[in-house]
Amino acid sequence: MVAAIALPRLMRVGAGALDHLPDLLAELGLSRPLIVTDPFLAGGGRVEHAAALLAERGMSARVFAGTVPDPTATSIMAGVAFLAEADHDCVIGFGGGSPIDSAKAIAVIARHGGVPADFKVPHLQDAPGLPIIAVPTTAGTGSEATRFTIITDEATDEKMLCVGTAFLPVAAIVDHELTLTKPPRLTADTAIDSLTHAIEAYVSRRANGFSDAMAIAAMGLIAPNLRRVFTSGGDQEGRASMMLGATLAGIAFSNASVALVHGMSRPIGAHFHVPHGLSNAMLLPAVTAWSAPAAVARYAGCARAMKVASVDEGDQAAVARLIEELGAINRDLAVPTPAAWGVSRNRWEALVPTMARQALASGSPANNPRVPDAQEIAALYHQVYAQEGRA
Repeated sequence: MVAAIALPRLMRVGAGALDHLPDLLAELGLSRPLIVTDPFLAGGGRVEHAAALLAERGMSARVFAGTVPDPTATSIMAGVAFLAEADHDCVIGFGGGSPIDSAKAIAVIARHGGVPADFKVPHLQDAPGLPIIAVPTTAGTGSEATRFTIITDEATDEKMLCVGTAFLPVAAIVDHELTLTKPPRLTADTAIDSLTHAIEAYVSRRANGFSDAMAIAAMGLIAPNLRRVFTSGGDQEGRASMMLGATLAGIAFSNASVALVHGMSRPIGAHFHVPHGLSNAMLLPAVTAWSAPAAVARYAGCARAMKVASVDEGDQAAVARLIEELGAINRDLAVPTPAAWGVSRNRWEALVPTMARQALASGSPANNPRVPDAQEIAALYHQVYAQEGRA
């Protein structure tokens, strides 16, 4: 099998990488960026610092700070309208997954027209939009290195998955110093998000040798450090490992795809406004336990990459250690159940059939080692709600 690999053209990785943003744009022949960010970051000094760096090099940047958590079609079209007010030659996504995903959608629609729903799967968007430069400030989504973006349709509460190389940033600034002030809850949610990316990329039916290498490296960086940064946010070494691990996990799943956890996670976020990383965390132990019998060796490889099983342990024992560790991570990082998050049982159960249909429609469950039908997905949703957890 020939694996089709797509990566950002340029990357700057390490402490202080943000200072290289003007050089990166110059290398790409770009000089008129729109910075897409959120209101919190726009008022925190970092976006202003980036704009000042660009201004010193004669690069005029405007800032659109109208992104929202779980970007919506409305917020995207507002960004498209803002971009059209000036002559921009690129879009910089500055922030977590929501600003970067917003930047991707804005850059594509600005060039091709239409609305976000026009680009959801099964549509494949490879014809490029405006060049995208990603500057992540969280170590989680890996969106700086992926050919995906997710936009919510407010009319249907559907999280629309949009796919294609048009959504792949041409360049990324990966500077872990931008994550040093993340609060514990955000740290935990983004950490488990990136771990889920790596695990699902490794067990995906579309995995390949390249994505395997990225996924194994990512798990080796993330798993030993996620508790460390949760309890000590200013830990430079831990933050650096988490940031690099998140990017490698993004590269892995962009080139192998995610699977059942993500397919089930998106409807939870859309209907109950649970942050994406947190909904992944709610699902990961149960979905892994359900899926593992279909790919014991692969899940055992995850356990060894995460350093929770030794190389001389049998695969079944290693898988048991993996499932135990995923539960322990959720306990140690205070991951709530849906009920503890505030989701009512009646509303959850009423929406289970809809969520199961939406999960299947996303295509991600088809990449899972054990491919479920709608009834099996529904049963997993019921199991996840019923589990005990933190309030």
